[in-house]
Amino acid sequence: MTKLIRTTAALLLFTLSAAAGFAQKPAAKKTTKKAPSAAPAQPPTPSIAELGKMTARFAPTPIVVSTADLSAGDQQALVKLIQAAAILNHVFMDQLWSGDRDVFANLQKDKSALGRARLHYFWLNKGPWSDLDHGKAFLPDVPAEKPAGANFYPEDMTRQDFEMWVETLAPKEQEAAKGFFTVIRRAPDRNLQAIPFSEQYKEGLDRAAALLREAAGLTSNDSLKKFLTARADAFHSNDYYASDVAWMDLDAPLDVTIGPYETYNDELFGYKAACEAYVNLRDEKETAKLGFFGQHLQEIEGHLPIEPKYRNPKLGAMSPIRVVNEVFAAGDGGHGVQTAAYNLPNDERVVAEKGAKRVMLKNVQEAKFKQILLPIAKQVLTPEEQKSLSFDAFFTHILAHELTHGLGPQQIELNGRKTTPRAEMKEVYGAIEEAKADVTGLFALQYLLDQQAAGKIPMGTIAISERQLYTTYFASMFRTMRFGTKEAHGRGMAMQFNYLLGKGAVVVGKTGAFGLDWQKVKPAFRDLDHDLLTLEATGNYAGAKSLLETKAVVGPGLERALARLAAIPTDIEPVFVTAKKLVPQVVASGADFEKK
Repeated sequence: MTKLIRTTAALLLFTLSAAAGFAQKPAAKKTTKKAPSAAPAQPPTPSIAELGKMTARFAPTPIVVSTADLSAGDQQALVKLIQAAAILNHVFMDQLWSGDRDVFANLQKDKSALGRARLHYFWLNKGPWSDLDHGKAFLPDVPAEKPAGANFYPEDMTRQDFEMWVETLAPKEQEAAKGFFTVIRRAPDRNLQAIPFSEQYKEGLDRAAALLREAAGLTSNDSLKKFLTARADAFHSNDYYASDVAWMDLDAPLDVTIGPYETYNDELFGYKAACEAYVNLRDEKETAKLGFFGQHLQEIEGHLPIEPKYRNPKLGAMSPIRVVNEVFAAGDGGHGVQTAAYNLPNDERVVAEKGAKRVMLKNVQEAKFKQILLPIAKQVLTPEEQKSLSFDAFFTHILAHELTHGLGPQQIELNGRKTTPRAEMKEVYGAIEEAKADVTGLFALQYLLDQQAAGKIPMGTIAISERQLYTTYFASMFRTMRFGTKEAHGRGMAMQFNYLLGKGAVVVGKTGAFGLDWQKVKPAFRDLDHDLLTLEATGNYAGAKSLLETKAVVGPGLERALARLAAIPTDIEPVFVTAKKLVPQVVASGADFEKK
């Protein structure tokens, strides 16, 4: 599964996800680089002024969450969970590079202004390579680029070395070699061997497991107690299946994700999971909103702008979605562009049995809205349109986007053959599906707004206006397109922009600012939804490819608009105020190092 909307600049960056407003980390790349002998020469390292500009791409943002509604036991457990999460910062650094911790320790000794600036940016990236600059080094005397295999494999190992070795192994040994939770090292005889995380990172994982057990003893919530105990066991046994199942069943005010999950840092094979942690509090109000949406999904499906024969008369069970507010993030979850949502677990056995769960970090998305989206809107929207921007509209559409991935054609039949849109549309499916979820999310909210206006659902249930919905979504297009059209979200968004432009729904003012033609915007989005749903229903690869080739482009006017956004921060640098208050020794942000 993926982190939604992380980077992309890592792309949420994307992120948001951006996903529907957040960004996401890029997919792991296959590479045949042979680090370090084939590594490029060390480039000049940034000056203090250049480092300042690099750091300024992240807007410092306080992350404050009220814990007043937690029980006394959960408040005590929260402290233990933050402490456990902080340990994973260092486990992740061990996974990223063998020299990471030594460089970190040396930077802490450097009291010069340049040393302080380097340490700050190091902590933002949890290493000496800049995530926003394609993994390029910003420190001297380190590899010029992040090693493709991070520290999961020997630095002198090539892809061919690994593949030839795996072919010599028995099936169970192959499974371990390719598994999420092992590192590959050289034995004394120079042969490769797989070592479990529980052995390789024993010191850190043992300390984290002890804290998880303490937290389990403090909470009265049975599902949280079960997950924390099972995850502590997994840190010792290296078997994460039971704890992943327990995480899927987690239903508690304290919503915690901790352990090895995503494989983005393994750019050799995408096999190895990096350790991360998110300590969150559940948002009860937004969780209740999800329940309301869930009750109306079948009704919305029955009114989709597509031929009735393509509608699903009986939707399957909805994958769980949790809306939370982040208190603290660490490890793979706490570097570079910040995750605003994630979709886990990755274990296919658990997914087959329980599905996957989406976790939406509402306060992180709100921070991105205020720090990134609003400044973007000021550059690209007319003053009149700027008046209608709304975080509630932004976040409500993100929820609708996620829910409507499950609407429309899922299983299709072509010439008597059962198949899926994904299988038929191949490499273009991602961009089409992301765009489909975007515009079907708009359709779903418009449908509910219409039902609300007709008195069929209570007024105020959807507490946004049409103008807020479409204007805010239009502004968010520029945030996603800012990261280019290489990945699915950006490509699908550029296609949507040009489709609207072709329908006359987008108006370009004399200053180059954009507005919406309110007589055309709703029909244009409805037409686009019809087209995208029909492409999926018919498995029309050629049509989908043609649509993207003609519409997913950045024309001169759009290019000029995007160029105006260069000075706006790319993402946030979270300052974990609440976590720091509860656990004073925790590092709240990279700026903590500059104050010492």
